[in-house]
Amino acid sequence: MKRETLANALIVVVSLAFPVFAIVTGEAFYLTLSARIAILALAGVGLNIVLGLGGLVSFGHAAFFGIGGYVAGILNTHAFNSEPLLLGVPGTDLAVVVWTAAALFGSFFAFLIGTVSLKTSGAYFIMITLAFAQMLFYFTFSWPAYGGEDGLSLFNRNRIPGLDMEDGLTFAFVCFALLFTALFLFSRLRGSRFGAALLTSRQSDVRLSAVGIDPFRVRLVAFVLSGLITALAGALYADLNRFISPATFAWTLSGDLIVIIIIGGVGRLLGPLVGAMLFVALEHYLGGITERWQFFLGLILLCVVLFARGGVMNALAGRAQHG
Repeated sequence: MKRETLANALIVVVSLAFPVFAIVTGEAFYLTLSARIAILALAGVGLNIVLGLGGLVSFGHAAFFGIGGYVAGILNTHAFNSEPLLLGVPGTDLAVVVWTAAALFGSFFAFLIGTVSLKTSGAYFIMITLAFAQMLFYFTFSWPAYGGEDGLSLFNRNRIPGLDMEDGLTFAFVCFALLFTALFLFSRLRGSRFGAALLTSRQSDVRLSAVGIDPFRVRLVAFVLSGLITALAGALYADLNRFISPATFAWTLSGDLIVIIIIGGVGRLLGPLVGAMLFVALEHYLGGITERWQFFLGLILLCVVLFARGGVMNALAGRAQHG
């Protein structure tokens, strides 16, 4: 436990030091990379609930990421144009309102998708979650009111009164603050009775049912929480880039999130953060050398699966305490 605590502390310090390093060295672009790390890690925390704790391989989590991004983009656009939404609801660029709306829409769609998908298992679950994400991809692709295939631009970042969200350092630290809040909630969830039930559902539905707990309901609640967190990450992603497009629903993004979890450590508290840090680093540095940087990422993933099944966190902090 002491080794794991020290490893976690080191990872947190390094992640927070990176944006400060960017300011000190005058490399403002690294602030964008820092925020991207925090956002992908936040989405990874959402996926880690169903994959790491529940053992559910969702290949459609890009659906919730994209929903969060489009909610942020649509509300921001209507606020700028002073045009009401349906039923006269006004747009807004207040971050708390936008992020709350994104999280609620994400959880709502997660409930709908989970209600259908969780009636299946194995390869069927993987394919049906992928199918839902692809449906949303083609819907936004052919949605001319909000850019269609060209995507939707945000005129400014959603704002928090008293903070300059256009400042890269401020935005990066806001992203990290939301990430660490989600990590705290994940920690509490994992150590709760619900977390124990979710872990048990991964191993045996019969054992869970024997004590009077419905495995389907446990998985559905976990799926909804997962969609909520992932949609929040999508809203932040729209803020980061001031742009959102149908590409956020693509199966490749779902694959990236799974890769991040596997590299960092499935079910580990800081696995999503470590995985996101390595993923973004490889994307940036190898991408500057070759357009085929994904090949090397694939090699690393292969090595992790074959020789370090617990991911990087297993090497840094030791074997996980749960299944």
